[in-house]
Amino acid sequence: MKRLDNKVALITGGSSGIGLATAQDFIREGAQVIITGRSQQALQAALASLEGQARTLVSDSANREHLNALGQKVRALTPSLDILFVNAGIGRFAPIEQVDEAHFDEQFSVNVKGLFFTVQQLLPLMNPGGSIILNASVVHEMGIPNASVYSATKAAVVSLARTLAAELLPRKIRVNAISPGLTHTNFFTNTNLTEAQVEGFAAQMLPKIPMQRLGNSSEIAKAVTFLASDESSYLVGGELKVDGGMTNM
Repeated sequence: MKRLDNKVALITGGSSGIGLATAQDFIREGAQVIITGRSQQALQAALASLEGQARTLVSDSANREHLNALGQKVRALTPSLDILFVNAGIGRFAPIEQVDEAHFDEQFSVNVKGLFFTVQQLLPLMNPGGSIILNASVVHEMGIPNASVYSATKAAVVSLARTLAAELLPRKIRVNAISPGLTHTNFFTNTNLTEAQVEGFAAQMLPKIPMQRLGNSSEIAKAVTFLASDESSYLVGGELKVDGGMTNM
């Protein structure tokens, strides 16, 4: 028997990176999977890589109208959910002198507000015994220059994992956070950094990783699968760091 047999899972931001890798792992473990993304084209490409073994929904976590309609759209595909991985997020980087209101609002809108209302809208569909996983980051524990706003959003996500866990535990729904370290994904291609800046940042961070390498999306996905499965049944309100030892050693 597979770990997620007979489970229905929804992954936001599932068209690429950690979200797509998690969809692949969930499917391997027997789950029925729904992925959301901002672009129908990106979702179609993701669906092809999943060999058609998922269902897709266009939904932008920064768009309140999309969020308000998300529950109804998901209900049209499935009467209930067992797993919710709120993965959609963005990162923008700048020194404090260059941060404007748009820079600030965009990241909090997606990474915190969008995450919160995604949970709110899909909560009525969550089955007792269900698992909600929020995608945070280890950056909230580190002082990384030019990442003040991004890091603050991820600190908020970890806080939400704890408070929502306390609130939803009486409904027998577990909430936990996954905090990846530096990982090989397309995340940085969607930031405001140039390729040279990304390479410089990775070179600067690599010596701080005890394992001396970046993580892979599949490695993060397996940790998410653990949190989604009954193997983590006694873990609630926690933060699972998958960072090659960067914040612990």
